[in-house]
Amino acid sequence: MTESAQPLDDLLDLLDLERIEQDIFRGESRSAIVPRVFGGQVAAQALVAAGRTVPDDRLAHSLHAYFLRPGDPGAPIVYTVDRIRDGRSFTTRRVVAVQHGQPIFHLSASFQTYEEGLEHQADMPPAPAPETLPTAAELLPRYADRFIHPDTVERFLEARAAVDLRYVEEPPYGTAGTPREPRSQVWFRTNGKLADDPLLHVCLATYVSDMTLLDSVLLAHGRGGWAVGDVVGASLDHAMWFHRPFRADEWLLYDQESPSASGGRGLGQARIYTQDGRLAISVIQEGVVRVPRG
Repeated sequence: MTESAQPLDDLLDLLDLERIEQDIFRGESRSAIVPRVFGGQVAAQALVAAGRTVPDDRLAHSLHAYFLRPGDPGAPIVYTVDRIRDGRSFTTRRVVAVQHGQPIFHLSASFQTYEEGLEHQADMPPAPAPETLPTAAELLPRYADRFIHPDTVERFLEARAAVDLRYVEEPPYGTAGTPREPRSQVWFRTNGKLADDPLLHVCLATYVSDMTLLDSVLLAHGRGGWAVGDVVGASLDHAMWFHRPFRADEWLLYDQESPSASGGRGLGQARIYTQDGRLAISVIQEGVVRVPRG
């Protein structure tokens, strides 16, 4: 095992839940950039739990989730799956994630057998090739003096080591203080090859989808983000629709925008395209986005 493969192997181990009863699973946690469980981890683990109760010929086509309480990275998470429906074409599952006796996350997911149908999609927007963009290790040290904690660069790099994520334009912390159009693009793929398991690729995309979606909210107001300390916040809810097959170990363009922010909340919406232009996923997320007091 190479050193570069270790972070991805660690992430895959994190998603490999322990089955402790027929429809009850247990997952480990780890710290994120902020002192709570990363929301993408909980969403991906919950989707793993749901998927393990579904026949292999039924693929995830949508999920809808609510983040209820901050997760404790020092404690395991128990996922209980409710088999809502097993129809001829569609299967529905509900998953509740529990820590310390309280629900911290709720997921509904739907799975479908493959079938032919009408086809159309929104065109992929222009974007430079991912290989022409700086890696996180090249980009983040440029902004080290803007972060409120001296070890933020290292924490970012450690938390995202399993994923090669590259910004098309400056990230929010790169232009803090200057409002921009509420749009952001990143390319991403896992740092290593994945097995040919469609559920695994969907779960890895779910994991990454929570990393940058609210960036566009910050850009509209010239805010640098939680690492800069000019906003505080957390994910509230998250929805994804999986339209076409894709691989999370091949480049995906995450095209994000924010149509609204109000009431201490910001909305991000996005489309994820394969490098050859196929629309693979649609995503919507709302989060708490507050300006710190005093």
